[in-house]
Amino acid sequence: MAIIDDEKTARDMIKRFLEKEKFQVETFPGAASFFNRLKETQFPIVFIDLKLPDMDGLEVLKRLKHINPDSEAIIVTGYASIDTAVEATKIGAFHYLTKPLKRHDICLIAKRARDQVRLREENKKLRLANSGGALIEGFVGAGPAMQEIFALIKKVALVNCNVLLQAETGTGKQMVAKAIHKLSPRRGKPFVYFNCASFTEELISSELFGYEKGAFTGATSTKKGLFETANGGTVFLDEIGEMPMSMQVKLLHVLQERQILRVGGTKPIDLDVRIIAATNKDLKSAIQAGTFREDLFYRLNVVNIQLPRLADRKEDIPLLVTHFINKYSRRFKKNVRNISQDALNILLKYDFPGNVRELENIIQRAVALAEGSQIKREHLPGDLLGKEVEELLDDDGLLLPLEEVEKLHIIRVLRKTGFNKKLASKILNIPRTTLWRRMKKFGIKE
Repeated sequence: MAIIDDEKTARDMIKRFLEKEKFQVETFPGAASFFNRLKETQFPIVFIDLKLPDMDGLEVLKRLKHINPDSEAIIVTGYASIDTAVEATKIGAFHYLTKPLKRHDICLIAKRARDQVRLREENKKLRLANSGGALIEGFVGAGPAMQEIFALIKKVALVNCNVLLQAETGTGKQMVAKAIHKLSPRRGKPFVYFNCASFTEELISSELFGYEKGAFTGATSTKKGLFETANGGTVFLDEIGEMPMSMQVKLLHVLQERQILRVGGTKPIDLDVRIIAATNKDLKSAIQAGTFREDLFYRLNVVNIQLPRLADRKEDIPLLVTHFINKYSRRFKKNVRNISQDALNILLKYDFPGNVRELENIIQRAVALAEGSQIKREHLPGDLLGKEVEELLDDDGLLLPLEEVEKLHIIRVLRKTGFNKKLASKILNIPRTTLWRRMKKFGIKE
């Protein structure tokens, strides 16, 4: 962050306030020294005094935006030049502050500008991911966990081997399987999906292997199975841990012999498919329990990919939120463009047991309910907002006494206002004298 002001007192005061809020600050007495420094580094946020000795503040703003359009400029002005400051916002200033400056106003506007910078960076990462930054179509993720998955997908896609995906429900197992297929030499051939938990044993046989005419009552014609349909391509077997043991034997034979036999048939059919299997179960535990064949496990588990839970990659939540907002705004023909920081903070604190699928459902609902251009906390599900009550629990999980809740709330408001007691008392809707007595009672110090 940079501060350009010819008054040393003003520069030092703003710097002192902002450094207490963990901002890194450099100060400059005029435009010339600032632009010389700008050749060496970028400043995402810049405070600009309108009255500078060597250049008009508006001209500094114009030059800054030309050099770095993403910088957020905050204009500092006297009361007599508010009209000029308003004009500055029209040409790109983020906000303006009037003298005499107040600590609360300085810190509040700086934090808002920082949020805007972060949101822009998140949007850039999203565009990068969606345009091929991750080189995996349809995926959103800029954090290290997903970057490792992207790299693994690209490697394994080129090798003609079976893959086992292990992950919780809602993490995107089918998307990974499709990505492997699309990046592989088999991409011009069919990709076939089959859920092993959705059918009885008899139906699994007829669906996967097909059947001959007359094989059973109702088989009035010959039908190709999914394996035969996918010949040359990829078969994705979801919920492989739910497959009956007798079917596991048949699948193992397919993997060993590369042949299938239709139900009721006598002539083996040569098969060339890649198998990608997925499960949310611990298959090694299933092997010990006698519900999954060990030899089949090792046939499928040539390459193992374990997808992270959303709770383990929370750095990707803002990207995913923006992605889903854009997706459902287009689908619902609405003008929702972003999410409030308050609502985003609630999502960042949530553990998402349903993973990415649950987040998508939450944003879909929020976009449908939003009336303006922004998703706000009231658009989130009520049970999600209820999670905030957990902050009112002590270490043993018991609800805190009323006095302790009051103390915590007063501290929260004072911190948010930079310990501006006049503003804090207004927010709390109590007289300043009452606030002072409460602070003394609870031992609250700045």
